[in-house]
Amino acid sequence: MFWQRLSKNTPLTISTMQVRHFTSLLDLSSAELRGLMYRAIELKKNRDSSFLPLKGKVLAMIFEKSSTRTRLSFETGMVQFGGHAIFLSPRDTQLGRGEPLEDSAKVISSMVDCIMLRTHKHETVLTFAKHSSVPVINGLTDLLHPCQLLADMQTYFEQRGDIAGKTVAWIGDGNNMCHSYINAARQFDFKLNIACPADYRPLQSIVEPAGSRIAFFDSPLSAAQNADLVVTDVWASMGQEDEQKHREQAFQNFQVNAQTMQVAKADALFMHCLPAHRGEEVTAEVIDGPQSVVFPEAENRLHAQKALLEFLICR
Repeated sequence: MFWQRLSKNTPLTISTMQVRHFTSLLDLSSAELRGLMYRAIELKKNRDSSFLPLKGKVLAMIFEKSSTRTRLSFETGMVQFGGHAIFLSPRDTQLGRGEPLEDSAKVISSMVDCIMLRTHKHETVLTFAKHSSVPVINGLTDLLHPCQLLADMQTYFEQRGDIAGKTVAWIGDGNNMCHSYINAARQFDFKLNIACPADYRPLQSIVEPAGSRIAFFDSPLSAAQNADLVVTDVWASMGQEDEQKHREQAFQNFQVNAQTMQVAKADALFMHCLPAHRGEEVTAEVIDGPQSVVFPEAENRLHAQKALLEFLICR
């Protein structure tokens, strides 16, 4: 059929639609993000094994950082959608031997349908996106973790409905998760109360565009007052292990415990992106208690990312 069309001088229709990337929550509109939430919830409810929108499609997964949930969710999502995922490590590819990122992006994107990177420098993801001919997804950088926020927002939507107008309390380090919650406050229109030590505040360049949606507090109790959602993360992220003892001292008064949850609303939820250190950033009483949704939150990495993959690849 293909050759018959060529012999008749019938031009092939080639899509010129611009490639979309997901390096940050800000890459999508608020309406698109809400659409992803509802699509993820729908995919979770209706797990149709005959629905294979990514049949024959390939996702390249580049990992410079170790992973459990990110690798498992993306790889499982591709398989469930009929596609394939390829794991790439700097130890096994030219990425670890000094090949320019620009060259790697051009070569890899010429052979696959989407690229996901879990890496250190955010600039690595941005460089890949600039030189890739297929969608690029930020699976985590030191600056942002937008895929986790998709799962967190899906979880809140499932449990309590739209988060617009609600109050979220972030307790702990002003890290990549905190940065992504700030961007989420902009995109989903909620108020974000942040309690963290003065030396560990999020970057002002990320805080400022969020304007009055962001407020800083000196203690978890003040930040969590009447909150609809309380969120925390480990005190020392990957690559910061050498700072563990120092951070334990700096963050000792920034633990989410029963008292923190008591000042939040009675139906407030607790979230944590995992892995968690019980007894440090959160007590076992909270993370294993009735207000915690950390395991549905973890599972939703799969469903939210399936919705994302479908959105980016099937356009």
